[in-house]
Amino acid sequence: MTEYWVSQGNKWCDFCKIFIANNPFSIRTHELGKRHKDNVAKKLSTMQKESDKKDKEQQQAARALQQIEAKAKKSYQKDLENSQRNVDGDTSAAPGDGWVFDSTSGYYFDKSTGLYYDSNSGFYYSDGLGKWVTQEEAYKSVQTSKADVGQSSSSQAKAPPAAETAVPAIKGGPAPGRVVTKPSNPMRPIKGKGTPAPSAVPANKRKREDGKPKVISKEEEAALKAREAARKRVEDREKPLMGLYRTY
Repeated sequence: MTEYWVSQGNKWCDFCKIFIANNPFSIRTHELGKRHKDNVAKKLSTMQKESDKKDKEQQQAARALQQIEAKAKKSYQKDLENSQRNVDGDTSAAPGDGWVFDSTSGYYFDKSTGLYYDSNSGFYYSDGLGKWVTQEEAYKSVQTSKADVGQSSSSQAKAPPAAETAVPAIKGGPAPGRVVTKPSNPMRPIKGKGTPAPSAVPANKRKREDGKPKVISKEEEAALKAREAARKRVEDREKPLMGLYRTY
């Protein structure tokens, strides 16, 4: 019977990164060698360090998550208490005498002046103005309206004393937030001057020669109606904001 020689091949050592003969004697000799033992110890040490580092990172992440949850819970409880006090009508939470948080509009309201205040932007609103203005303009408008009321009442009375027609002082407390002293879109001054200079040329508008109305085509009429409808939709959508964030 004929016998064939078969090659045993080589064995790869993952620790030493070399090939060794694939037989029991060579494998045992290599594993008992100093080089193989040192590589095995180094590999185990590296694996242990990586495991410790991973555990430490997980612990830090868990600790940071607990701190974030604790802060969020504390802030939520504080907001909940403030909201409950405003709903119950407790004005002690309002910063300033006379200012009460109006849950319907979402702004602070002062009955003595009739002003609304937005703590996010620092602007004031009143029904007489119809727009959001700075603190100076808002209180000036209140004083003007009270002066008009005083003058109308004095005209009906007979020879009232001068003290009765004086403008009453505003009793409203300080604003519950930051105060804006300049308008949001001030007029751009001329270069080199503090205020814009008036034009020396009079603006003469040319009058229409004839009184005939301008003929508008059907396309232009439809475009005007569409634009007016779009403007009305924007007004209805932003009506609860009292025009604070108006974009048109």
